Amino acid sequence: MKVSVIPLDFRTLAEDWQRLLPDCGTNTIFSTPRWQGVWWQQFGQGKDLLLLSVVHDGRLIGIAPLMRVGGTISFIGDHEVCDYLDFVVLRGGEEVFFPALLDYLVLQDWTRLDLHAIPDYSRTISLLPAMAQARGYSVTLEVEGVCPGLALAGTWDDYLSSLSKKARHELRRKLRRLNASDNVRSYALSHDDLSADMSDFLHLHRVSREDKAHFMNSEMEAFFRKETATLAEAGCFRLYFMEIDGKRVSSAICFDYADEFLLYNSGYDPAYSGLSVGLLLKVFCLREAIESGKRRFDFLRGSERYKYELGGTDSLVRRCLITREASRS
Repeated sequence: MKVSVIPLDFRTLAEDWQRLLPDCGTNTIFSTPRWQGVWWQQFGQGKDLLLLSVVHDGRLIGIAPLMRVGGTISFIGDHEVCDYLDFVVLRGGEEVFFPALLDYLVLQDWTRLDLHAIPDYSRTISLLPAMAQARGYSVTLEVEGVCPGLALAGTWDDYLSSLSKKARHELRRKLRRLNASDNVRSYALSHDDLSADMSDFLHLHRVSREDKAHFMNSEMEAFFRKETATLAEAGCFRLYFMEIDGKRVSSAICFDYADEFLLYNSGYDPAYSGLSVGLLLKVFCLREAIESGKRRFDFLRGSERYKYELGGTDSLVRRCLITREASRS
């Protein structure tokens, strides 16, 4: 058995990386070379790229999308904008991948391997801590957050029936109140050139809450715009708007990836909060996912109340921190 760990770059690895993903235990949009490539272009300055491919008997079985800052190695990406992060490993290849990765890293200069936003179902959680401890490293595993989601029913009526009586009644009441307004329209955009439409999204995002305005600084806006263009080109980006009397009053970004819809971010005009325009646009997104035959709707990171009122249940994401006493080379 021959196993090699080879440092590569995005350009060299992207095509094989994308082909590998559908057969991996963790396959999310945040683990794609498109997503991570844009993140690296925007935020990678001052960081060392450790993009590693693991090849077993001539076959690519996994990718470790890592970076190093000082003595800390972490996943490429930021858990504030990447809801899930993980190694990209072929199902069944984990028992070869992780020992090979640890053998490679033992010769690298680091004291902390700080891995954020790992889905609870990932084999990274079930295998890597024990393997690291067997090598004398200290390991801390903790719950970092929740990503509520729900399995989608076959029809909209089936979905409504799955809600509690109280939640179903409240949702129908809000929909009736909204639909009593004149000229209400909700729709999705997915074409390549969304620059002007993204300006409207960014405005609604910033005015909806003070913390969102603080988050969406100029650097973050540049990232959102680049990521939008890249994912729209790949056909997995949806930008939703609700209009009342021709005015855009709420907006949401969704990703259409594999057999899931993922609700990534949103914003609304507080002047229309009495009509629940932010919530009801998310309901429109959910309905679109059902009607397009998606298996699951993921509300992504955060425990906001509306996610549970719309039927979401928690999936955990974890942080795995591995430390060693001194760097080695």
